[in-house]
Amino acid sequence: MQLVVGRIGKPHGVRGEVTVEVRTDEPEARFAPGTVLRTEPGATPPPASDEPGVPFRVPAELTIEESRFHQGRVLIAFEGILDRNTAEALRGTLLVVDSADVTPPDDPEEFHDHQLVGLAVVTPAGERLGEVARIDHAPSSDLLVLRRPEGRTALIPFVRAIVPEVDLAGGRVIVDPPAGLLDL
Repeated sequence: MQLVVGRIGKPHGVRGEVTVEVRTDEPEARFAPGTVLRTEPGATPPPASDEPGVPFRVPAELTIEESRFHQGRVLIAFEGILDRNTAEALRGTLLVVDSADVTPPDDPEEFHDHQLVGLAVVTPAGERLGEVARIDHAPSSDLLVLRRPEGRTALIPFVRAIVPEVDLAGGRVIVDPPAGLLDL
């Protein structure tokens, strides 16, 4: 599974540096110099020549040459991206990593989103409520977006009082919802 860790924004300056919208909890690790990131959608490398009229194509992978934080944003220089025009052609490109390359958290009470998506959601008595469709990160708490069997969705606050257990090995999340929560 491909995990999005960032989205390339506008160029910064004239030497090919770009802004990156961060979509990871570990920007220092994900955007370290020397890191190779895949692009989404992957494409063929740019043409070898600089012939006029030959369109630039986003490379399937980009290697970070330099990264830094500036005024709350991450600025990145990629190998081979040397001017503003080429950097502009990267705008909107998603930067992804393979979930198999992501180290699981050390804390047994912490989970990556991709570990939860697709898990069955059941009550403590074993009644199936649906499955985790995605995780929404709200200011007060994370929310499990539950896909119900009848096609509706429900939001479940990802707090211990309502979600007492996550059983990754068993492929399920145990939820003890208060009355009416799934009817909202």
